[in-house]
Amino acid sequence: MSASWKQIFFQMLLLLVSCRHINTKTSVPTPAPLPPLPTEVRSGIHNGENQTEKVQLTKPVNLVLECTWTGNQNKLPNVTGHWRKDGVEIEDSLLTVPLENDKYNLKREFRIVSKEDLRNYSCVFGNEAKIDFILAGPQMGEVRDKPIVSYVGDSVVILCKLNETEPRPMSWNWYRANGTDKELIVVDTDSHRYKIKVEKKEKEEKAKLVVHNLTQADSGLYYCEADYGINTTMGHVELKVITLWEPLKPFIAIVVEVIILVAAILLYEKSQSRSKDSAAGDGTSADQTNTLTQGENNGPEESSSMRQRKV
Repeated sequence: MSASWKQIFFQMLLLLVSCRHINTKTSVPTPAPLPPLPTEVRSGIHNGENQTEKVQLTKPVNLVLECTWTGNQNKLPNVTGHWRKDGVEIEDSLLTVPLENDKYNLKREFRIVSKEDLRNYSCVFGNEAKIDFILAGPQMGEVRDKPIVSYVGDSVVILCKLNETEPRPMSWNWYRANGTDKELIVVDTDSHRYKIKVEKKEKEEKAKLVVHNLTQADSGLYYCEADYGINTTMGHVELKVITLWEPLKPFIAIVVEVIILVAAILLYEKSQSRSKDSAAGDGTSADQTNTLTQGENNGPEESSSMRQRKV
Protein backbone atom coordinates (compact mmCIF):
# COMPACT_ATOMS: atom_id res chain seq x y z
CA MET A 1 0.00 0.00 0.00
CA SER A 2 1.39 3.30 -1.02
CA ALA A 3 1.84 6.20 1.34
CA SER A 4 -0.95 8.20 -0.25
CA TRP A 5 -3.48 5.42 0.24
CA LYS A 6 -2.34 4.97 3.84
CA GLN A 7 -2.91 8.70 4.44
CA ILE A 8 -6.41 8.58 2.93
CA PHE A 9 -7.32 5.50 4.99
CA PHE A 10 -6.06 7.16 8.18
CA GLN A 11 -8.11 10.31 7.50
CA MET A 12 -11.30 8.27 6.90
CA LEU A 13 -10.71 6.40 10.14
CA LEU A 14 -10.38 9.65 12.06
CA LEU A 15 -13.60 10.94 10.44
CA LEU A 16 -15.57 7.87 11.51
CA VAL A 17 -14.30 8.14 15.07
CA SER A 18 -15.23 11.81 15.31
CA CYS A 19 -18.75 11.18 13.93
CA ARG A 20 -19.45 8.69 16.71
CA HIS A 21 -19.13 11.49 19.25
CA ILE A 22 -21.56 13.86 17.46
CA ASN A 23 -24.94 14.07 19.22
CA THR A 24 -27.63 13.89 16.52
CA LYS A 25 -30.53 14.32 18.96
CA THR A 26 -32.28 17.69 18.89
CA SER A 27 -33.01 19.17 22.27
CA VAL A 28 -36.71 19.87 22.95
CA PRO A 29 -37.26 22.91 25.14
CA THR A 30 -39.18 22.08 28.28
CA PRO A 31 -42.36 24.09 28.65
CA ALA A 32 -42.38 26.69 31.33
CA PRO A 33 -44.41 25.65 34.35
CA LEU A 34 -47.80 27.27 34.64
CA PRO A 35 -48.14 29.82 37.41
CA PRO A 36 -49.99 28.47 40.44
CA LEU A 37 -53.64 29.40 40.68
CA PRO A 38 -54.90 31.40 43.65
CA THR A 39 -57.12 29.56 46.09
CA GLU A 40 -60.54 30.75 47.15
CA VAL A 41 -62.81 29.19 49.75
CA ARG A 42 -66.62 29.23 49.82
CA SER A 43 -68.70 27.76 52.62
CA GLY A 44 -72.27 26.69 53.10
CA ILE A 45 -74.14 25.63 56.24
CA HIS A 46 -77.23 23.41 56.29
CA ASN A 47 -79.41 24.02 59.34
CA GLY A 48 -82.48 22.06 58.35
CA GLU A 49 -83.27 23.38 54.89
CA ASN A 50 -81.41 22.95 51.61
CA GLN A 51 -79.20 25.94 50.90
CA THR A 52 -78.10 27.64 47.67
CA GLU A 53 -74.91 29.71 47.55
CA LYS A 54 -74.03 31.89 44.58
CA VAL A 55 -70.32 32.10 43.81
CA GLN A 56 -69.09 34.81 41.42
CA LEU A 57 -65.72 34.27 39.75
CA THR A 58 -63.77 36.53 37.43
CA LYS A 59 -60.48 34.62 37.06
CA PRO A 60 -59.17 31.03 37.15
CA VAL A 61 -58.89 29.72 40.72
CA ASN A 62 -58.59 26.63 42.83
CA LEU A 63 -62.00 26.75 44.48
CA VAL A 64 -62.46 24.99 47.82
CA LEU A 65 -66.09 24.28 48.67
CA GLU A 66 -66.89 23.51 52.29
CA CYS A 67 -70.21 22.11 53.51
CA THR A 68 -71.43 21.83 57.08
CA TRP A 69 -74.56 19.93 58.16
CA THR A 70 -75.81 20.08 61.73
CA GLY A 71 -77.45 16.71 61.25
CA ASN A 72 -80.82 15.30 62.25
CA GLN A 73 -82.07 14.19 65.65
CA ASN A 74 -80.49 10.75 65.37
CA LYS A 75 -76.91 12.11 65.24
CA LEU A 76 -75.44 9.01 63.68
CA PRO A 77 -71.69 8.63 64.16
CA ASN A 78 -71.20 8.45 60.37
CA VAL A 79 -73.14 9.35 57.22
CA THR A 80 -72.31 8.96 53.55
CA GLY A 81 -71.57 12.03 51.51
CA HIS A 82 -70.79 12.77 47.88
CA TRP A 83 -70.49 15.61 45.34
CA ARG A 84 -72.54 16.36 42.24
CA LYS A 85 -71.90 18.48 39.17
CA ASP A 86 -75.02 19.70 37.37
CA GLY A 87 -77.00 17.03 39.22
CA VAL A 88 -74.70 14.16 38.21
CA GLU A 89 -72.63 12.42 40.89
CA ILE A 90 -68.89 13.06 40.51
CA GLU A 91 -66.87 9.90 40.16
CA ASP A 92 -64.87 8.82 43.24
CA SER A 93 -66.53 11.49 45.41
CA LEU A 94 -68.44 9.10 47.67
CA LEU A 95 -67.00 8.90 51.17
CA THR A 96 -67.89 8.43 54.84
CA VAL A 97 -68.34 11.63 56.83
CA PRO A 98 -67.86 11.32 60.60
CA LEU A 99 -69.75 13.32 63.21
CA GLU A 100 -67.45 15.93 64.74
CA ASN A 101 -68.64 18.46 67.32
CA ASP A 102 -72.27 17.54 66.45
CA LYS A 103 -71.64 18.46 62.79
CA TYR A 104 -70.81 16.74 59.52
CA ASN A 105 -68.21 18.45 57.38
CA LEU A 106 -67.56 17.82 53.69
CA LYS A 107 -64.86 19.58 51.65
CA ARG A 108 -63.52 19.32 48.10
CA GLU A 109 -61.26 21.39 45.86
CA PHE A 110 -62.21 22.15 42.24
CA ARG A 111 -59.96 23.59 39.56
CA ILE A 112 -61.93 26.33 37.76
CA VAL A 113 -60.05 27.55 34.69
CA SER A 114 -62.67 28.17 31.97
CA LYS A 115 -66.34 28.94 31.51
CA GLU A 116 -67.01 25.20 31.00
CA ASP A 117 -66.15 24.79 34.70
CA LEU A 118 -68.74 27.34 35.79
CA ARG A 119 -71.43 24.86 36.74
CA ASN A 120 -73.67 23.95 39.65
CA TYR A 121 -71.85 21.95 42.30
CA SER A 122 -73.65 20.23 45.19
CA CYS A 123 -72.59 18.46 48.34
CA VAL A 124 -75.02 15.79 49.53
CA PHE A 125 -75.25 14.17 52.97
CA GLY A 126 -77.04 10.84 52.61
CA ASN A 127 -80.52 11.55 51.23
CA GLU A 128 -81.38 14.21 53.79
CA ALA A 129 -79.31 17.36 53.20
CA LYS A 130 -77.91 19.19 50.20
CA ILE A 131 -76.09 22.47 49.62
CA ASP A 132 -75.84 23.91 46.10
CA PHE A 133 -73.06 26.18 44.87
CA ILE A 134 -73.92 28.06 41.66
CA LEU A 135 -70.76 29.25 39.92
CA ALA A 136 -71.15 32.15 37.50
CA GLY A 137 -69.43 35.23 36.22
CA PRO A 138 -70.58 38.85 36.51
CA GLN A 139 -73.78 39.79 34.73
CA MET A 140 -74.53 42.67 32.42
CA GLY A 141 -76.46 45.60 33.84
CA GLU A 142 -79.62 47.06 32.37
CA VAL A 143 -80.87 45.62 29.09
CA ARG A 144 -82.61 48.03 26.75
CA ASP A 145 -85.90 46.57 25.54
CA LYS A 146 -86.78 49.31 23.05
CA PRO A 147 -84.61 49.89 19.96
CA ILE A 148 -82.47 52.97 19.45
CA VAL A 149 -83.92 55.00 16.55
CA SER A 150 -81.70 57.23 14.43
CA TYR A 151 -81.74 58.75 10.94
CA VAL A 152 -79.80 58.04 7.77
CA GLY A 153 -76.58 60.07 7.66
CA ASP A 154 -76.51 60.77 11.41
CA SER A 155 -74.28 59.31 14.14
CA VAL A 156 -75.44 57.18 17.04
CA VAL A 157 -73.99 56.10 20.41
CA ILE A 158 -74.82 52.55 21.61
CA LEU A 159 -74.24 52.12 25.35
CA CYS A 160 -73.61 49.09 27.57
CA LYS A 161 -72.84 49.18 31.26
CA LEU A 162 -72.30 46.81 34.16
CA ASN A 163 -74.00 46.89 37.51
CA GLU A 164 -72.28 49.05 40.09
CA THR A 165 -71.46 46.00 42.21
CA GLU A 166 -69.79 44.08 39.37
CA PRO A 167 -65.99 43.98 39.03
CA ARG A 168 -64.24 45.59 36.09
CA PRO A 169 -63.66 43.37 33.02
CA MET A 170 -60.32 42.81 31.33
CA SER A 171 -61.61 44.14 28.00
CA TRP A 172 -64.72 45.00 25.97
CA ASN A 173 -65.72 43.64 22.57
CA TRP A 174 -68.52 44.66 20.23
CA TYR A 175 -70.31 42.41 17.75
CA ARG A 176 -72.96 42.88 15.11
CA ALA A 177 -75.59 40.26 14.27
CA ASN A 178 -74.94 38.63 10.92
CA GLY A 179 -77.75 36.15 10.41
CA THR A 180 -77.34 33.52 13.10
CA ASP A 181 -73.71 34.49 13.79
CA LYS A 182 -72.02 37.44 15.47
CA GLU A 183 -69.47 39.47 13.54
CA LEU A 184 -66.69 41.17 15.52
CA ILE A 185 -66.60 44.93 14.98
CA VAL A 186 -63.07 46.12 14.27
CA VAL A 187 -62.27 49.81 14.44
CA ASP A 188 -61.12 50.89 10.97
CA THR A 189 -58.85 53.91 11.14
CA ASP A 190 -59.41 54.63 7.44
CA SER A 191 -63.20 54.85 7.32
CA HIS A 192 -63.68 56.18 10.88
CA ARG A 193 -67.20 54.71 10.85
CA TYR A 194 -66.81 52.88 14.17
CA LYS A 195 -65.32 54.13 17.40
CA ILE A 196 -65.20 52.28 20.72
CA LYS A 197 -64.95 54.16 24.02
CA VAL A 198 -64.71 52.86 27.60
CA GLU A 199 -65.58 55.17 30.47
CA LYS A 200 -64.33 54.10 33.87
CA LYS A 201 -65.81 55.76 36.90
CA GLU A 202 -65.59 55.06 40.59
CA LYS A 203 -68.75 52.94 40.80
CA GLU A 204 -69.42 51.83 37.24
CA GLU A 205 -67.89 51.18 33.86
CA LYS A 206 -69.52 51.94 30.51
CA ALA A 207 -68.67 50.83 27.00
CA LYS A 208 -69.79 52.93 24.05
CA LEU A 209 -69.93 52.10 20.36
CA VAL A 210 -70.14 55.16 18.10
CA VAL A 211 -71.35 54.59 14.53
CA HIS A 212 -70.99 57.45 12.03
CA ASN A 213 -72.62 57.98 8.62
CA LEU A 214 -75.55 55.70 9.29
CA THR A 215 -77.33 53.84 6.50
CA GLN A 216 -80.42 51.67 6.64
CA ALA A 217 -78.11 48.65 6.29
CA ASP A 218 -76.76 49.46 9.78
CA SER A 219 -80.09 48.48 11.34
CA GLY A 220 -79.99 45.32 13.47
CA LEU A 221 -78.75 43.86 16.76
CA TYR A 222 -75.46 44.91 18.35
CA TYR A 223 -73.83 42.92 21.16
CA CYS A 224 -71.44 44.22 23.82
CA GLU A 225 -69.24 41.68 25.58
CA ALA A 226 -67.34 42.12 28.84
CA ASP A 227 -64.41 39.70 28.95
CA TYR A 228 -63.27 38.48 32.39
CA GLY A 229 -60.78 35.88 31.24
CA ILE A 230 -62.60 32.92 32.75
CA ASN A 231 -65.90 33.83 31.14
CA THR A 232 -67.74 36.60 29.34
CA THR A 233 -71.05 38.37 29.87
CA MET A 234 -72.99 39.84 26.99
CA GLY A 235 -75.79 42.34 26.42
CA HIS A 236 -77.55 43.41 23.25
CA VAL A 237 -79.10 46.58 21.83
CA GLU A 238 -81.24 46.96 18.70
CA LEU A 239 -80.60 49.83 16.29
CA LYS A 240 -83.21 51.05 13.82
CA VAL A 241 -82.10 53.49 11.11
CA ILE A 242 -84.90 55.34 9.28
CA THR A 243 -85.20 58.10 6.68
CA LEU A 244 -86.58 61.58 7.32
CA TRP A 245 -89.79 60.59 5.53
CA GLU A 246 -90.49 57.83 8.00
CA PRO A 247 -91.96 60.06 10.77
CA LEU A 248 -94.10 61.89 8.16
CA LYS A 249 -95.81 58.73 6.93
CA PRO A 250 -98.56 58.75 9.61
CA PHE A 251 -99.25 62.45 8.97
CA ILE A 252 -99.37 61.91 5.20
CA ALA A 253 -101.72 58.97 5.68
CA ILE A 254 -104.06 61.13 7.81
CA VAL A 255 -104.01 63.93 5.21
CA VAL A 256 -104.86 61.46 2.44
CA GLU A 257 -107.72 60.04 4.50
CA VAL A 258 -109.09 63.56 5.12
CA ILE A 259 -108.86 64.45 1.41
CA ILE A 260 -110.69 61.26 0.45
CA LEU A 261 -113.37 61.90 3.09
CA VAL A 262 -113.92 65.52 1.97
CA ALA A 263 -114.08 64.46 -1.70
CA ALA A 264 -116.64 61.78 -0.85
CA ILE A 265 -118.77 64.32 1.05
CA LEU A 266 -118.63 66.81 -1.84
CA LEU A 267 -119.56 64.15 -4.37
CA TYR A 268 -122.45 63.04 -2.19
CA GLU A 269 -123.77 66.59 -1.78
CA LYS A 270 -123.43 67.24 -5.51
CA SER A 271 -125.36 64.11 -6.36
CA GLN A 272 -128.06 65.08 -3.86
CA SER A 273 -128.39 68.57 -5.38
CA ARG A 274 -128.72 67.06 -8.84
CA SER A 275 -131.47 64.78 -7.61
CA LYS A 276 -133.36 67.72 -6.09
CA ASP A 277 -133.04 69.80 -9.28
CA SER A 278 -134.28 66.91 -11.37
CA ALA A 279 -137.22 66.38 -9.05
CA ALA A 280 -138.07 70.09 -9.10
CA GLY A 281 -138.03 70.18 -12.90
CA ASP A 282 -140.34 67.19 -13.19
CA GLY A 283 -142.84 68.84 -10.80
CA THR A 284 -143.08 72.12 -12.86
CA SER A 285 -143.77 70.36 -16.15
CA ALA A 286 -146.39 68.23 -14.46
CA ASP A 287 -148.17 71.35 -13.17
CA GLN A 288 -148.11 72.91 -16.60
CA THR A 289 -149.50 69.76 -18.14
CA ASN A 290 -152.27 69.64 -15.55
CA THR A 291 -153.18 73.29 -16.22
CA LEU A 292 -153.35 72.75 -19.94
CA THR A 293 -155.40 69.64 -19.47
CA GLN A 294 -157.87 71.44 -17.25
CA GLY A 295 -158.06 74.27 -19.79
CA GLU A 296 -158.80 71.86 -22.56
CA ASN A 297 -161.43 70.14 -20.48
CA ASN A 298 -163.13 73.41 -19.57
CA GLY A 299 -162.70 74.96 -23.00
CA PRO A 300 -166.16 74.14 -24.60
CA GLU A 301 -168.10 75.23 -21.56
CA GLU A 302 -166.24 78.52 -21.30
CA SER A 303 -166.69 79.19 -25.03
CA SER A 304 -170.43 78.47 -24.85
CA SER A 305 -170.88 80.82 -21.92
CA MET A 306 -168.98 83.48 -23.76
CA ARG A 307 -171.28 83.03 -26.78
CA GLN A 308 -174.38 83.33 -24.55
CA ARG A 309 -173.10 86.64 -23.12
CA LYS A 310 -172.63 88.02 -26.63
CA VAL A 311 -176.18 87.13 -27.59
